[in-house]
Amino acid sequence: MQVTHQDVLTAKQLTADQLVFTPCPHSYLLSELLGSNIYCKLDYLQHTGSFKQRGVANALMHLPESCNGVIAASAGNHALALAYHGMMQRIPVTVVMPIHAPLIKVETCQRLGANVIQQGDSFALAVEHARQVADEKGLTYIHGFDNPHVIAGQGTMGLEIIDQVSEIDAVIVPIGGGGLIAGVALAIKAVKPEVQIIGVEHVRMPLFSESCKAGSPVTMPIEPTLADGLAVGRMGDLSFALAKSLVDRVVQVDEADLALAILRLMELEKAVVEGAGASSLAAMLSGELDDLKNKTVVLPLCGGNIDPLVMRRVIQFGMAVDHRLCRLNVIISDRPGGLAMLSELIAQNHASIHDIQHERIFTGPDVNRVLVRLTLEVRNEKHLQAVLKCLKNNGLNAVINDS
Repeated sequence: MQVTHQDVLTAKQLTADQLVFTPCPHSYLLSELLGSNIYCKLDYLQHTGSFKQRGVANALMHLPESCNGVIAASAGNHALALAYHGMMQRIPVTVVMPIHAPLIKVETCQRLGANVIQQGDSFALAVEHARQVADEKGLTYIHGFDNPHVIAGQGTMGLEIIDQVSEIDAVIVPIGGGGLIAGVALAIKAVKPEVQIIGVEHVRMPLFSESCKAGSPVTMPIEPTLADGLAVGRMGDLSFALAKSLVDRVVQVDEADLALAILRLMELEKAVVEGAGASSLAAMLSGELDDLKNKTVVLPLCGGNIDPLVMRRVIQFGMAVDHRLCRLNVIISDRPGGLAMLSELIAQNHASIHDIQHERIFTGPDVNRVLVRLTLEVRNEKHLQAVLKCLKNNGLNAVINDS
């Protein structure tokens, strides 16, 4: 079954009263940082925190009257969207989640009335079990991205972007299973074919790029990543078939790009966004899109469901990438006053000590000296270099420890 622009228009009409028409404001701070005219589509403001509601809401509107319930396999956002809209439309929902799915997402699905089955230690095994249950109980399986009604529903984001931003040069869209980029590209290209649709994939899981080379979706091992929404193992057949002719180019990002993007969105936009949702900004930060300088670019921030414990680690990692948290090794005198001198020099330079450790055993034969390992918070790379210069001028040779 094909998906047309008319399908997207119909999806917008059918789901208008079920979804949040999310804002797409201009970001002065990101525009200044990136040298482009940046707009952010805030789809993390949907009821369950992601764009997945668009596709689910539309898919449920096309169920046959004989349907006695729906089922899906998902580790997160698709399951949350299905549970929410199933509750709103009084449709029985079963979701199969891997045994390692985040507890908060499992509990939220249960609170929304879904029957949650935790089965398998991978997404693929959860899908296999969900298909089996669907056959046994006569349930309708709702695929998270390889479903024509889901793709049409995701395309409503593209329609909203066109309505909200009059002149657009490029829209940067994450690529996981491909449902979002296929729908958004279909919606935008039908009206404004000159707009660049740029995909974002993880450097360790270049599913779209490899599938384009092969001519059909390829299967890749799922790698752990901050952007778990990009780590699906295989694109959908229908979503790939649509996207391959509509996507203009692809940018690959790594963990450092993603962590820095999440941190920048928190600090500049006051937005809590998950890894996949921040990947559009990560693409801009990667340095691979310098040709978009002075162009109008829309960044869909398409999900905000990030685990608080993961967020804490991401913030610290992002600050390290941004040269604001750094580790130093410094040899100082092991006599009274040695540590005080080091602390005073750091304080004079307005840096902050986050952590400090002494290493005496492996410092060397000089028992009068000790190795101090420091974690410092500084403003930026220039500030760090000023601290290092001050220490050196006072006889202390500090070495940056990146390991």
